[in-house]
Amino acid sequence: MTENDTTENQEKRMPVVAIVGRPNVGKSSLFNAIVGRRVSIVHEQPGVTRDRVVAPASWHGKHFQLIDTGGLGNITGAKKMDDIWDAGIREQVEAAIEGADVLIFVCNVQDGVVPLDREVTDRLRGIGKKVLLAANKCDNPTLDSESMIFSELGFDKIYPVSCLHRKGVSRLLDSVLEDFENAEEEETKPEPFRIAVVGRPNVGKSSLVNWMLGEERVMVSEIAGTTRDSIDIDFEIKYRGEMLPAALIDTAGLRKRSKIDNVVELFSMMRTEEALKRAQLVLFLVETSKDGVTSQDRKIAASIVESGKGCIIVSNKFDLCKEEDQDVKQKQLIEEIRYTLPHLNYAPVVFTSALRKYNMDALLDQIAEVMAQMEVKVPTSLVNKILLDAFDRNSPPVVGVAPLKLYYCSMIGNGPPKFLLFVNQPAYCADNYLIFLKNCLRQAFDFTGLPIVVELRARPKKVASIRTERTTDKLRKPTGKADKKDERKTVSKPENKPDRTKPRKPGKQPGRAPRSTDKLRKSAAKTKPGRKNEKKPGSSPVKNRKKF
Repeated sequence: MTENDTTENQEKRMPVVAIVGRPNVGKSSLFNAIVGRRVSIVHEQPGVTRDRVVAPASWHGKHFQLIDTGGLGNITGAKKMDDIWDAGIREQVEAAIEGADVLIFVCNVQDGVVPLDREVTDRLRGIGKKVLLAANKCDNPTLDSESMIFSELGFDKIYPVSCLHRKGVSRLLDSVLEDFENAEEEETKPEPFRIAVVGRPNVGKSSLVNWMLGEERVMVSEIAGTTRDSIDIDFEIKYRGEMLPAALIDTAGLRKRSKIDNVVELFSMMRTEEALKRAQLVLFLVETSKDGVTSQDRKIAASIVESGKGCIIVSNKFDLCKEEDQDVKQKQLIEEIRYTLPHLNYAPVVFTSALRKYNMDALLDQIAEVMAQMEVKVPTSLVNKILLDAFDRNSPPVVGVAPLKLYYCSMIGNGPPKFLLFVNQPAYCADNYLIFLKNCLRQAFDFTGLPIVVELRARPKKVASIRTERTTDKLRKPTGKADKKDERKTVSKPENKPDRTKPRKPGKQPGRAPRSTDKLRKSAAKTKPGRKNEKKPGSSPVKNRKKF
């Protein structure tokens, strides 16, 4: 490759902007304000962000990658455990600084210049890259004037910013991107295939992500709860001899809600649930054990089934289980997993060891197989043949007043595969028979790693013909004079209808036929007490008859 080609590739590359600074100055708040959505977890507790979070952003037609990093330096009054995080955070920040084109150095104007700000300035001074100082938390004009105190750090220009009120962010971005040209994103670039790594804490999710990326991209430790943010990482996966764009989503471990003791962990769980909705394929990590999975694993599996995403069960730490029991076999472990996770019977099981790189190629092959199943489209004629044969072999049970009847079926989607069945009444289908139909479709078309969705829809009993619709339209919307005359004739009053404006006369009214109720009234009047036909005791009816 020549120098000209290298220069052209650097010009086409999207610029990278990194946000750095000491802990608890508002770096994640500025990151979310620029991106325009809540990506990083924001909390008043220092040291919340540990891994570097990357997200695409744009400003006035200029597209760039924005990186949020953890706080540089030690925290005053921190515990001994924070020293472990400081070492890992420092490595993440140094990696972000090395790959960035422009740096935004964030300080807190309400605290003024502190010794840790001077230490960070000394680290950034010898890098040789463009650095802009943003004085955050300038919520009023008085604090804007106080931001000039940071000029003693050697910066020519200070940018007062308030992430809470979104003030000063536009002026900062204009200065950050002034050296870059407008470059629109490629329209032909396909969407990446998103893979989410989900599981309970300390099962090896971050170790698996680092192996798939080929680098130490995220922090790994033996302490549960190391990962807090849901981190989207772009990479390429080999599929059918080609490298396709993909995105790995490393998520925080899901614990029981009763064991969540702080707000940061609650935010981490919410980010994991959002990542599950965005993913197309889920790698569900469990710890290999002879006793099967835990109750928390079953709850996570229920959320995966509810999301309707493709799934692969990755039974990690197989080497530890093998060391405990040399006679254990994978067949026995698979049976135990199938018994404890019955709703994920469609998901294949792969035994791995992310620490010792055991059986990782089998996992990649399984991912490629599930991706191939997502592209399968079954013809309508074949779907009808399979389901009609299933109805002939095993008749549906009668639920309600009539048996279930199948008229027509078709495949309407594949992600997950979705089938539409036209029946006489969906309520007539029993739950066990619906499972039977799904099993018939899976035996015929496989769909490894994908749930099958069957939608039942009632077919209308009668369908109006085209001739009937045309005649009704003509009657409703008259077009000519003759049609209007005919319409008037039909609307006119009948001749035998009585005129309600004149007073009614006693007797039989014209246009009204005698009713059966009239006879009942007359017969009832004859039998009522106090009438002329009533007989008194000891008297003759002829003598007591009154004349009207």
